Amino acid sequence: MAGRASGARTRTVTAPVSPAQIRNVVLVGPSGSGKTTLVEALLAHTGTVPRAGSVADGTTVCDHDPAAVRQQRSVALSVAPVVHDGIKINLIDTPGYGDFVGELRAGLRAADAALFVVAADEGREGRIDPATVAQWEECAAVGMPRAVVVARCDGPRADLEATIAACQASFGDGVAPLYLPIRIGERLTGIYGLLSRTPAGQAPPGSREARASLIEGIIEQSEDESLMERYLGGEDIEFATLVDDLETAVARGAFHPVVPVCAAGGIGLDALLEVLAGGFPSPLEHPLPAVSGVDGSPHEPLTADPDGPLAAEVVRTAADAYVGRVSLVRVFSGTLRPDTVVHVSGHTAVPRQRGGEHDHDDDERLAHVHVPLGAALHEVDAVVAGDIAALTKLGSAETGDTVSDAAHPLLLSCWNLPEPLLPVAVVPRTRGDEDALVRTLGRIVAADPTLVLERNPETHQTVLWCMGEAHADVVLSRLRAGGAGGSGIGVDTEPVRVPMRVTLAGSARVTGRHVKQSGGHGQYAVCHVEFEPLPRGAGFEFRSAVVGGSVPTQFVPSVEKGIRAQLERGLDDERHPVVDVRATLVDGKAHSVDSSDAAFQTAGALALREAAAACGTVLLEPFDEVVVRIPDEHLGAVLGDLSARRGRVLGTEVAGPGRSVVRAEVPCTELLRYAVDLRATTSGTATFTRGFARYDVATDP
Repeated sequence: MAGRASGARTRTVTAPVSPAQIRNVVLVGPSGSGKTTLVEALLAHTGTVPRAGSVADGTTVCDHDPAAVRQQRSVALSVAPVVHDGIKINLIDTPGYGDFVGELRAGLRAADAALFVVAADEGREGRIDPATVAQWEECAAVGMPRAVVVARCDGPRADLEATIAACQASFGDGVAPLYLPIRIGERLTGIYGLLSRTPAGQAPPGSREARASLIEGIIEQSEDESLMERYLGGEDIEFATLVDDLETAVARGAFHPVVPVCAAGGIGLDALLEVLAGGFPSPLEHPLPAVSGVDGSPHEPLTADPDGPLAAEVVRTAADAYVGRVSLVRVFSGTLRPDTVVHVSGHTAVPRQRGGEHDHDDDERLAHVHVPLGAALHEVDAVVAGDIAALTKLGSAETGDTVSDAAHPLLLSCWNLPEPLLPVAVVPRTRGDEDALVRTLGRIVAADPTLVLERNPETHQTVLWCMGEAHADVVLSRLRAGGAGGSGIGVDTEPVRVPMRVTLAGSARVTGRHVKQSGGHGQYAVCHVEFEPLPRGAGFEFRSAVVGGSVPTQFVPSVEKGIRAQLERGLDDERHPVVDVRATLVDGKAHSVDSSDAAFQTAGALALREAAAACGTVLLEPFDEVVVRIPDEHLGAVLGDLSARRGRVLGTEVAGPGRSVVRAEVPCTELLRYAVDLRATTSGTATFTRGFARYDVATDP
């Protein structure tokens, strides 16, 4: 299985024997910031690959997915390990586009630290991409160590100083440069280490002041009071001591070094590797997810101990044409070894299929264990706690599942994932594609935790709930390719239909009459029924007010059954169910021979149709309660957009500094593309949730 389009040979990265030799670093940043290009530069710089690939040419290690090559941007998480000073650094490249936030969340789960990649021209306007700031805040909330790379410092619009200042303004306290640029004229020729004061004799202007500020920040954030006293006393602190305090401050999630890098020229790569290997914590220093027995029973907390109980988590599932299903796992505890039996537990918080359960527990035998390098797999004898491995042919494993010892099965707590909110209805192009579509959907949904499959029993549509248009495009391309490893199938999309309801427009007393005589026993049933509409959400009520036995007691339930069946079938060509109706059986007639259960069911159904003809019907549409979380600067635009969608704003409230929450009820037909439109309206800074509220009278758009 080739990890590079060029087919160039790569150097095998071996598996460490101790968690102390491992660093797991997730790259975070907006699409186009240069994350994948930076990974390529680090791979080539460390000799892991003979030369750096190109995003434009589709030859990078990480963007091996056909959709990524076509779109020229990452669409899935990928792992590329490098080795520096005996430390294996697992670089976890993640997509920067908001549709693929599930891949980012998986990367954050697998990592012990985050490297934020910001293009050097991004700070020209004094601010960092709001989505990147939101991701920074997400990492801050869980105390994840972070550093910043300012990439593409040689770009035509690069403004390194302005971008560093923008990072400090946007990301807050603790952000400080470890290096300053060295220039000849306007050309970047290298970087100057503020702590090491190297290269000697090339200190740029302002370096003395920047070094003093940096040292004060490191000492303050590491909370080393004795060192602060020495520094304030005028002592020249030795470099090794400053590095130790730097590592402490970074590991605490309190200090965030900034490193400028020019990937094309190799400038800053050694400095960055030093930060990754020496400044970021090992898996031994990072808290592990909560764990329980598969039945929910309590279990003592895990540690990154290779000799501890096996607990690994599937962070990505893919399919390869040659080896089949590939499960990328982070080993939190224990050691993965080939030719062993493991237990696969899947208990997702949100079902992958709406309306269905998604729990499974299976024992499977591991044939081989691999170290991944993009799409390339290198077989190894063991992968210890703290490392990332690739397992092949685990038939039941899905993204988010726990892999543990079959004799000691465990379950890791789920990570948080946003709800997919863009519906896409898919149909097979031909009848021959129907079975293939079902099989391929199963493979794709198992691999992608942000994709939810719904088979709507009312509209009879197969609906894929996606994160956005780019996500939908990738999913459809995988469907048409047969699920990355299957044979291609024909699939089209169609407009998503929203299930409507109808109710009666008024009250009416009608007669349902079903009388037929065709020789032998006939059919005879007459029922007089009063119908009236009920308040929204009341459902259906049936009453009997028959006196004198005009409708025999055994046939009264038959009338109700017939009315209920007609309510479900609907009254029009669209077959919209009828709701919120009360039916009162007041009188009727029966025949001693020709009356039957079936005859009175038919009479009841006919009575409902007569009532609809007499008083008319009202179309009801579903409304969802929508909760939008937005920066205040977009509040007016969002409120205006909700109003244009026939929404009714229920209220707004403060959700923190500069942020608000808007609650509204909006017709579901107006929300089909809201995930896309809200992102465009707010530059990707808003999020929303939706939940069914009620059915109400449909209004004109």
